[in-house]
Amino acid sequence: MSHPIIRECDHYLIMEPTKEERFLSKDQTLKWLENWINKLDKLPQDLASQPSIQSAAKRLLDISCDLEIKPGFTIQWFAVRLENPD
Repeated sequence: MSHPIIRECDHYLIMEPTKEERFLSKDQTLKWLENWINKLDKLPQDLASQPSIQSAAKRLLDISCDLEIKPGFTIQWFAVRLENPD
């Protein structure tokens, strides 16, 4: 289970094999996850019950930080704070 403070973060570090690391906004990260979920032949069991791809992406963002696309190819995302909270 992710720490509640993570939900306050609006940016994520995105990591894909063979690509440079990059920072995305929360909305961009959700779209990025939706794109990867659409490429899966079969959804993981914990996502299969979600009513939509958007719901599955949001669930992933809330409960995980990686997704195996195929054996040996895993994408990762990590919440980051880019500015100090005031």
